[in-house]
Amino acid sequence: MKLGVGVSSFVDSCCFAHPSTFISNSNNLFRVNLSLSLHFPTNPNPNPKSKNEVLVVVGGGPAGIYGAIWAKTIAPNLNILAENYPRGHKELRGSFFSMHSPADTMSWFTHHGVKLKTESDGRVFPVSNSSSSVIDCLMNEIKQKGVSMQTGKSVSTAATNAAGKFFLKLEKRNSDSTDLMEADYLLLATGSSMQGYSLAGQFGHSIVDPVPSLFTFKIKDPGLAVLSGVGPMLVTHWGVSGPVILRLSAWSARNLYGSSYKGTLIVDFAPDLNNEKVKSILLNHKKLFAKQKVVNSSPTEFGLVKRFWKYLLNREGFADDVLWASISSNALFGIASLLKQCVFEVTGKGQFKDEFVTAGGVPLSEISLNTMESKLHSNLFFAGEILNIDGVTGGFNFQ
Repeated sequence: MKLGVGVSSFVDSCCFAHPSTFISNSNNLFRVNLSLSLHFPTNPNPNPKSKNEVLVVVGGGPAGIYGAIWAKTIAPNLNILAENYPRGHKELRGSFFSMHSPADTMSWFTHHGVKLKTESDGRVFPVSNSSSSVIDCLMNEIKQKGVSMQTGKSVSTAATNAAGKFFLKLEKRNSDSTDLMEADYLLLATGSSMQGYSLAGQFGHSIVDPVPSLFTFKIKDPGLAVLSGVGPMLVTHWGVSGPVILRLSAWSARNLYGSSYKGTLIVDFAPDLNNEKVKSILLNHKKLFAKQKVVNSSPTEFGLVKRFWKYLLNREGFADDVLWASISSNALFGIASLLKQCVFEVTGKGQFKDEFVTAGGVPLSEISLNTMESKLHSNLFFAGEILNIDGVTGGFNFQ
Protein backbone atom coordinates (compact mmCIF):
# COMPACT_ATOMS: atom_id res chain seq x y z
CA MET A 1 0.00 0.00 0.00
CA LYS A 2 1.03 3.63 -0.49
CA LEU A 3 0.90 6.33 2.15
CA GLY A 4 1.45 10.02 1.48
CA VAL A 5 2.34 12.83 3.85
CA GLY A 6 3.45 16.44 3.56
CA VAL A 7 6.08 17.96 5.84
CA SER A 8 6.25 21.73 5.60
CA SER A 9 9.75 22.06 7.05
CA PHE A 10 12.39 19.62 8.11
CA VAL A 11 14.22 21.34 10.93
CA ASP A 12 15.62 20.43 14.34
CA SER A 13 12.83 20.38 16.94
CA CYS A 14 11.70 18.69 20.15
CA CYS A 15 8.32 17.54 21.04
CA PHE A 16 3.52 15.99 25.26
CA ALA A 17 -25.79 12.68 48.06
CA HIS A 18 -23.16 11.07 49.99
CA PRO A 19 -21.32 8.79 47.68
CA SER A 20 -18.36 6.49 47.88
CA THR A 21 -16.83 5.09 44.66
CA PHE A 22 -14.80 2.19 43.25
CA ILE A 23 -13.22 1.91 39.64
CA SER A 24 -11.75 -1.24 38.00
CA ASN A 25 -9.47 -2.22 35.17
CA SER A 26 -7.59 -5.48 35.59
CA ASN A 27 -6.21 -4.04 38.82
CA ASN A 28 -8.52 -1.19 39.83
CA LEU A 29 -12.16 -1.01 40.88
CA PHE A 30 -14.37 1.98 41.70
CA ARG A 31 -17.82 1.82 43.19
CA VAL A 32 -20.12 4.84 43.33
CA ASN A 33 -23.05 4.90 45.74
CA LEU A 34 -25.41 7.55 44.44
CA SER A 35 -28.70 9.05 45.54
CA LEU A 36 -29.57 9.94 41.94
CA SER A 37 -30.33 8.56 38.51
CA LEU A 38 -27.36 8.18 36.16
CA HIS A 39 -29.02 8.89 32.82
CA PHE A 40 -27.02 12.14 32.73
CA PRO A 41 -29.78 14.64 31.80
CA THR A 42 -28.94 18.08 30.46
CA ASN A 43 -30.19 19.64 33.69
CA PRO A 44 -27.14 19.56 35.99
CA ASN A 45 -29.30 19.46 39.11
CA PRO A 46 -32.04 16.83 38.68
CA ASN A 47 -34.13 15.68 41.59
CA PRO A 48 -32.38 12.65 43.07
CA LYS A 49 -34.16 9.42 43.71
CA SER A 50 -34.87 8.66 47.32
CA LYS A 51 -33.16 5.29 47.35
CA ASN A 52 -29.42 4.80 47.41
CA GLU A 53 -28.20 3.51 44.04
CA VAL A 54 -24.85 2.08 42.95
CA LEU A 55 -22.76 2.72 39.85
CA VAL A 56 -19.78 0.45 39.26
CA VAL A 57 -17.10 1.81 36.93
CA VAL A 58 -14.93 -0.90 35.40
CA GLY A 59 -11.65 0.68 34.27
CA GLY A 60 -9.22 2.78 36.27
CA GLY A 61 -7.84 4.91 33.44
CA PRO A 62 -8.62 8.57 32.69
CA ALA A 63 -11.99 7.81 31.05
CA GLY A 64 -13.17 5.78 34.02
CA ILE A 65 -11.93 8.26 36.60
CA TYR A 66 -13.35 11.24 34.71
CA GLY A 67 -16.65 9.36 34.36
CA ALA A 68 -16.77 8.68 38.09
CA ILE A 69 -16.04 12.34 38.85
CA TRP A 70 -18.81 13.57 36.57
CA ALA A 71 -21.22 10.99 37.90
CA LYS A 72 -20.56 12.34 41.35
CA THR A 73 -21.16 15.93 40.24
CA ILE A 74 -24.16 14.97 38.06
CA ALA A 75 -22.44 15.98 34.80
CA PRO A 76 -24.25 15.57 31.45
CA ASN A 77 -21.59 13.31 29.92
CA LEU A 78 -18.84 10.91 30.81
CA ASN A 79 -16.09 11.90 28.39
CA ILE A 80 -15.31 14.34 25.59
CA LEU A 81 -13.55 14.02 22.24
CA ALA A 82 -12.10 16.50 19.76
CA GLU A 83 -13.60 16.74 16.31
CA ASN A 84 -12.57 15.06 13.05
CA TYR A 85 -10.81 11.84 14.01
CA PRO A 86 -10.10 8.65 12.06
CA ARG A 87 -13.03 6.80 13.63
CA GLY A 88 -16.12 8.43 15.10
CA HIS A 89 -15.90 12.06 13.97
CA LYS A 90 -19.15 11.98 11.98
CA GLU A 91 -21.16 10.51 14.83
CA LEU A 92 -19.71 12.91 17.39
CA ARG A 93 -20.64 16.05 15.47
CA GLY A 94 -24.25 15.70 16.62
CA SER A 95 -25.72 15.49 20.08
CA PHE A 96 -22.44 14.52 21.73
CA PHE A 97 -20.67 17.83 21.08
CA SER A 98 -23.75 19.86 21.96
CA MET A 99 -23.64 18.39 25.46
CA HIS A 100 -19.94 18.54 26.24
CA SER A 101 -17.48 20.25 23.92
CA PRO A 102 -13.66 20.21 23.88
CA ALA A 103 -13.78 23.70 25.39
CA ASP A 104 -15.77 22.29 28.32
CA THR A 105 -13.05 19.74 29.03
CA MET A 106 -10.32 22.37 28.83
CA SER A 107 -12.34 24.61 31.13
CA TRP A 108 -12.77 21.78 33.63
CA PHE A 109 -9.05 21.05 33.88
CA THR A 110 -8.17 24.75 34.05
CA HIS A 111 -10.72 25.25 36.82
CA HIS A 112 -9.12 22.37 38.71
CA GLY A 113 -5.64 23.86 38.59
CA VAL A 114 -4.13 22.40 35.40
CA LYS A 115 -2.74 25.21 33.23
CA LEU A 116 -3.04 24.33 29.55
CA LYS A 117 -1.36 25.36 26.31
CA THR A 118 -2.44 24.81 22.72
CA GLU A 119 0.14 23.70 20.15
CA SER A 120 0.19 25.07 16.60
CA ASP A 121 -1.48 21.87 15.34
CA GLY A 122 -4.37 22.23 17.80
CA ARG A 123 -3.26 19.66 20.37
CA VAL A 124 -3.61 20.71 24.00
CA PHE A 125 -1.05 19.90 26.70
CA PRO A 126 -0.40 20.89 30.30
CA VAL A 127 1.96 23.86 30.55
CA SER A 128 4.14 21.62 32.72
CA ASN A 129 4.64 19.22 29.76
CA SER A 130 4.07 16.44 32.28
CA SER A 131 1.25 13.90 32.26
CA SER A 132 1.49 13.80 36.05
CA SER A 133 -0.29 17.18 36.13
CA VAL A 134 -3.38 15.54 34.63
CA ILE A 135 -3.06 12.38 36.71
CA ASP A 136 -2.65 14.31 39.96
CA CYS A 137 -5.66 16.48 39.11
CA LEU A 138 -7.92 13.48 38.47
CA MET A 139 -6.74 11.56 41.52
CA ASN A 140 -7.14 14.59 43.80
CA GLU A 141 -10.65 15.15 42.51
CA ILE A 142 -11.85 11.58 43.06
CA LYS A 143 -10.56 11.78 46.62
CA GLN A 144 -12.44 15.03 47.19
CA LYS A 145 -15.58 13.47 45.72
CA GLY A 146 -15.37 10.50 48.07
CA VAL A 147 -14.17 8.02 45.46
CA SER A 148 -12.00 5.24 46.88
CA MET A 149 -9.91 2.99 44.67
CA GLN A 150 -9.46 -0.73 45.19
CA THR A 151 -6.52 -2.37 43.45
CA GLY A 152 -5.80 -6.00 42.67
CA LYS A 153 -9.34 -6.83 41.51
CA SER A 154 -10.99 -7.34 38.14
CA VAL A 155 -14.56 -7.96 36.99
CA SER A 156 -14.53 -11.31 35.20
CA THR A 157 -18.25 -11.79 34.50
CA ALA A 158 -21.32 -9.57 34.49
CA ALA A 159 -25.02 -10.27 34.13
CA THR A 160 -28.36 -8.93 35.31
CA ASN A 161 -30.63 -10.53 37.87
CA ALA A 162 -34.41 -10.76 37.89
CA ALA A 163 -34.68 -7.29 39.41
CA GLY A 164 -32.71 -5.80 36.50
CA LYS A 165 -29.65 -5.07 38.58
CA PHE A 166 -26.11 -5.89 37.49
CA PHE A 167 -24.55 -8.90 39.15
CA LEU A 168 -20.73 -8.79 38.96
CA LYS A 169 -18.11 -11.39 39.81
CA LEU A 170 -14.81 -9.91 41.01
CA GLU A 171 -11.59 -11.89 40.97
CA LYS A 172 -8.67 -10.97 43.18
CA ARG A 173 -5.14 -10.86 41.83
CA ASN A 174 -2.78 -13.47 43.32
CA SER A 175 -5.71 -15.20 44.98
CA ASP A 176 -8.32 -17.82 44.12
CA SER A 177 -11.01 -16.01 46.11
CA THR A 178 -13.80 -14.05 44.45
CA ASP A 179 -16.27 -11.36 45.48
CA LEU A 180 -19.80 -10.70 44.24
CA MET A 181 -21.22 -7.22 43.74
CA GLU A 182 -24.62 -5.84 42.81
CA ALA A 183 -25.06 -2.50 41.03
CA ASP A 184 -27.83 -0.39 39.54
CA TYR A 185 -25.59 1.06 36.82
CA LEU A 186 -22.44 -0.13 35.09
CA LEU A 187 -19.86 1.99 33.24
CA LEU A 188 -17.29 0.11 31.16
CA ALA A 189 -14.13 2.17 30.63
CA THR A 190 -11.55 -0.58 30.30
CA GLY A 191 -9.56 0.81 27.40
CA SER A 192 -8.40 -1.74 24.86
CA SER A 193 -8.20 -4.66 27.30
CA MET A 194 -9.82 -7.96 26.33
CA GLN A 195 -11.56 -7.88 29.71
CA GLY A 196 -13.75 -4.96 28.62
CA TYR A 197 -14.54 -6.49 25.23
CA SER A 198 -15.57 -9.70 26.99
CA LEU A 199 -17.86 -7.85 29.40
CA ALA A 200 -19.44 -5.88 26.54
CA GLY A 201 -20.02 -9.13 24.68
CA GLN A 202 -21.78 -10.61 27.68
CA PHE A 203 -24.43 -7.92 27.22
CA GLY A 204 -24.86 -8.62 23.52
CA HIS A 205 -22.52 -5.99 22.09
CA SER A 206 -20.45 -6.70 19.00
CA ILE A 207 -16.77 -5.79 18.82
CA VAL A 208 -14.96 -4.26 15.86
CA ASP A 209 -11.67 -6.17 15.78
CA PRO A 210 -9.05 -4.05 17.60
CA VAL A 211 -5.87 -3.07 15.77
CA PRO A 212 -2.98 -0.79 16.84
CA SER A 213 -3.17 2.92 16.04
CA LEU A 214 -0.75 5.84 16.52
CA PHE A 215 2.51 4.03 15.96
CA THR A 216 5.89 4.63 14.35
CA PHE A 217 7.19 3.17 11.08
CA LYS A 218 10.19 0.91 10.66
CA ILE A 219 12.33 1.83 7.65
CA LYS A 220 15.56 0.16 6.56
CA ASP A 221 17.80 3.00 5.45
CA PRO A 222 21.30 3.37 6.98
CA GLY A 223 21.59 6.89 5.57
CA LEU A 224 18.35 7.96 7.23
CA ALA A 225 19.43 6.62 10.62
CA VAL A 226 22.16 9.27 10.98
CA LEU A 227 19.47 11.98 10.93
CA SER A 228 18.02 10.82 14.26
CA GLY A 229 16.08 13.57 16.03
CA VAL A 230 15.50 15.83 13.03
CA GLY A 231 12.22 17.46 12.11
CA PRO A 232 8.42 17.27 12.58
CA MET A 233 8.78 13.86 10.98
CA LEU A 234 11.19 12.62 13.62
CA VAL A 235 13.88 10.21 12.48
CA THR A 236 14.70 7.39 14.88
CA HIS A 237 17.27 4.60 14.83
CA TRP A 238 14.57 2.22 13.52
CA GLY A 239 12.70 4.51 11.11
CA VAL A 240 10.41 7.54 11.40
CA SER A 241 8.11 8.92 14.08
CA GLY A 242 6.72 12.30 15.14
CA PRO A 243 3.26 13.91 14.92
CA VAL A 244 2.94 13.63 11.15
CA ILE A 245 3.68 9.88 11.17
CA LEU A 246 1.41 9.17 14.13
CA ARG A 247 -1.46 10.96 12.38
CA LEU A 248 -0.87 8.99 9.22
CA SER A 249 -0.80 5.70 11.13
CA ALA A 250 -4.15 6.58 12.73
CA TRP A 251 -5.89 7.24 9.43
CA SER A 252 -4.37 4.12 7.85
CA ALA A 253 -4.48 1.82 10.89
CA ARG A 254 -6.63 -0.91 9.33
CA ASN A 255 -4.98 -0.77 5.90
CA LEU A 256 -1.56 -1.05 7.50
CA TYR A 257 -2.72 -3.94 9.66
CA GLY A 258 -4.00 -5.71 6.54
CA SER A 259 -0.66 -5.25 4.77
CA SER A 260 1.34 -6.56 7.78
CA TYR A 261 2.70 -3.02 8.21
CA LYS A 262 4.56 -3.08 4.91
CA GLY A 263 4.17 -0.47 2.22
CA THR A 264 5.52 2.62 0.51
CA LEU A 265 5.69 5.95 2.31
CA ILE A 266 5.82 9.01 0.03
CA VAL A 267 6.83 12.26 1.72
CA ASP A 268 6.51 15.75 0.28
CA PHE A 269 9.18 17.91 1.94
CA ALA A 270 7.96 21.06 0.16
CA PRO A 271 4.14 20.82 0.31
CA ASP A 272 3.65 24.57 -0.02
CA LEU A 273 5.53 24.67 -3.34
CA ASN A 274 4.50 23.04 -6.60
CA ASN A 275 6.97 21.08 -8.74
CA GLU A 276 7.70 23.95 -11.10
CA LYS A 277 8.39 26.34 -8.24
CA VAL A 278 10.82 23.87 -6.66
CA LYS A 279 12.66 23.51 -9.98
CA SER A 280 12.77 27.29 -10.39
CA ILE A 281 14.26 27.76 -6.92
CA LEU A 282 16.98 25.19 -7.63
CA LEU A 283 17.85 26.74 -10.99
CA ASN A 284 18.05 30.20 -9.47
CA HIS A 285 20.21 28.94 -6.61
CA LYS A 286 22.58 27.40 -9.15
CA LYS A 287 23.05 30.79 -10.80
CA LEU A 288 23.66 32.59 -7.53
CA PHE A 289 26.03 30.05 -5.96
CA ALA A 290 27.67 28.46 -9.00
CA LYS A 291 31.14 28.27 -7.41
CA GLN A 292 29.99 26.78 -4.12
CA LYS A 293 29.81 23.11 -3.28
CA VAL A 294 26.27 21.80 -3.49
CA VAL A 295 26.58 20.02 -0.14
CA ASN A 296 27.40 23.30 1.61
CA SER A 297 24.65 25.44 0.10
CA SER A 298 20.96 24.60 -0.04
CA PRO A 299 18.09 26.95 -0.94
CA THR A 300 16.71 28.57 2.21
CA GLU A 301 13.19 28.40 0.75
CA PHE A 302 13.12 24.68 1.58
CA GLY A 303 13.98 25.14 5.25
CA LEU A 304 16.21 22.05 5.29
CA VAL A 305 18.91 21.36 7.83
CA LYS A 306 22.33 20.58 6.40
CA ARG A 307 22.28 16.93 7.45
CA PHE A 308 19.07 16.27 5.59
CA TRP A 309 20.18 18.19 2.49
CA LYS A 310 23.29 16.01 2.40
CA TYR A 311 21.10 12.91 2.76
CA LEU A 312 19.04 13.93 -0.29
CA LEU A 313 22.18 14.57 -2.34
CA ASN A 314 23.61 11.19 -1.38
CA ARG A 315 20.38 9.49 -2.48
CA GLU A 316 20.75 11.20 -5.86
CA GLY A 317 24.38 10.09 -6.11
CA PHE A 318 26.10 13.48 -5.76
CA ALA A 319 29.73 13.53 -4.59
CA ASP A 320 30.57 15.83 -1.68
CA ASP A 321 32.91 18.00 -3.80
CA VAL A 322 30.56 18.70 -6.72
CA LEU A 323 29.89 22.40 -7.48
CA TRP A 324 26.54 23.94 -8.32
CA ALA A 325 27.94 25.05 -11.68
CA SER A 326 28.57 21.47 -12.76
CA ILE A 327 25.05 20.17 -12.08
CA SER A 328 22.86 19.62 -15.13
CA SER A 329 19.26 20.71 -15.28
CA ASN A 330 18.12 17.07 -15.31
CA ALA A 331 20.11 16.43 -12.14
CA LEU A 332 18.45 19.44 -10.49
CA PHE A 333 15.06 18.16 -11.54
CA GLY A 334 15.97 14.86 -9.87
CA ILE A 335 16.52 16.71 -6.59
CA ALA A 336 13.22 18.52 -7.10
CA SER A 337 11.42 15.21 -7.64
CA LEU A 338 12.98 13.78 -4.48
CA LEU A 339 11.88 16.81 -2.46
CA LYS A 340 8.30 16.46 -3.69
CA GLN A 341 8.06 12.67 -3.68
CA CYS A 342 10.64 11.13 -1.38
CA VAL A 343 9.95 7.39 -1.23
CA PHE A 344 10.64 5.19 1.79
CA GLU A 345 9.87 1.49 2.10
CA VAL A 346 8.05 0.72 5.33
CA THR A 347 9.04 -2.70 6.68
CA GLY A 348 6.95 -2.74 9.85
CA LYS A 349 5.66 -0.71 12.77
CA GLY A 350 7.33 0.20 16.04
CA GLN A 351 7.74 -2.47 18.67
CA PHE A 352 4.63 -4.08 20.16
CA LYS A 353 3.05 -1.94 22.90
CA ASP A 354 4.73 1.20 21.53
CA GLU A 355 1.45 2.27 19.94
CA PHE A 356 -0.52 4.90 21.83
CA VAL A 357 -4.12 3.79 21.21
CA THR A 358 -6.19 1.05 19.64
CA ALA A 359 -8.67 1.29 16.79
CA GLY A 360 -11.69 -0.97 17.25
CA GLY A 361 -14.06 -1.85 20.06
CA VAL A 362 -17.79 -1.42 20.67
CA PRO A 363 -19.41 0.18 17.56
CA LEU A 364 -20.78 3.69 18.11
CA SER A 365 -23.99 2.57 16.37
CA GLU A 366 -24.74 0.50 19.48
CA ILE A 367 -24.35 3.52 21.82
CA SER A 368 -26.66 6.46 22.48
CA LEU A 369 -24.19 9.31 22.09
CA ASN A 370 -26.16 11.89 24.06
CA THR A 371 -25.85 9.74 27.21
CA MET A 372 -23.16 7.14 26.30
CA GLU A 373 -25.71 4.49 27.31
CA SER A 374 -25.96 1.15 25.56
CA LYS A 375 -28.83 0.81 23.08
CA LEU A 376 -28.92 -2.90 23.85
CA HIS A 377 -29.00 -2.85 27.63
CA SER A 378 -30.40 -0.11 29.86
CA ASN A 379 -28.20 1.42 32.58
CA LEU A 380 -25.04 0.14 30.86
CA PHE A 381 -22.65 2.93 29.83
CA PHE A 382 -19.37 3.15 27.94
CA ALA A 383 -16.48 5.62 27.92
CA GLY A 384 -13.00 5.81 26.43
CA GLU A 385 -11.06 3.49 24.22
CA ILE A 386 -13.37 0.49 24.66
CA LEU A 387 -15.43 2.23 21.97
CA ASN A 388 -14.54 2.06 18.29
CA ILE A 389 -13.20 5.58 18.30
CA ASP A 390 -9.69 6.97 18.43
CA GLY A 391 -7.86 10.09 17.51
CA VAL A 392 -4.60 11.46 16.17
CA THR A 393 -3.11 12.03 19.60
CA GLY A 394 -3.03 9.80 22.66
CA GLY A 395 -4.67 12.28 25.03
CA PHE A 396 -7.86 12.06 22.97
CA ASN A 397 -8.99 9.01 24.87
CA PHE A 398 -9.83 10.71 28.15
CA GLN A 399 -11.11 13.95 26.64
